[in-house]
Amino acid sequence: MPNTNYDTDFYAWANEQAVLLRSGKLREADIEHIAEEIESMGRTEKRELVSRLTVLLLHLLKWKFQPGQRGASWQVTIRNQRRALMRHLSDNPSLTPQLPEAVEDAYFAARGDAYAETGLSEETFPDVCPWQFEQLMDAEFWPD
Repeated sequence: MPNTNYDTDFYAWANEQAVLLRSGKLREADIEHIAEEIESMGRTEKRELVSRLTVLLLHLLKWKFQPGQRGASWQVTIRNQRRALMRHLSDNPSLTPQLPEAVEDAYFAARGDAYAETGLSEETFPDVCPWQFEQLMDAEFWPD
């Protein structure tokens, strides 16, 4: 089997490493880069959690602070993000202990986005997330 370079053809390298691992040829596998890629996958899962929380929080902030603008598209986005977050946490239950930090990070981003998108003053939006994670995920929760 050719020894494909990690840096010049990642796709070929990844496929080659999969074959080596499945065939038990661990001595030939690029263990260091495989470990880096696995760690990177973990970081990606956490980033997705924060990203989905950011979108959810942004729309909940707009829902609360722009009641005259409420519409079906915001409702759809909120519902979709809640479902996607439930699936993501179901697929990655070890992210659950990361939720307080993830909500904090996401709220910081959502607050900035809400300020930019709404034209409301930055002081309109609380400095810290006003809702608990359980509220964010509650299908009946619509902040007024």
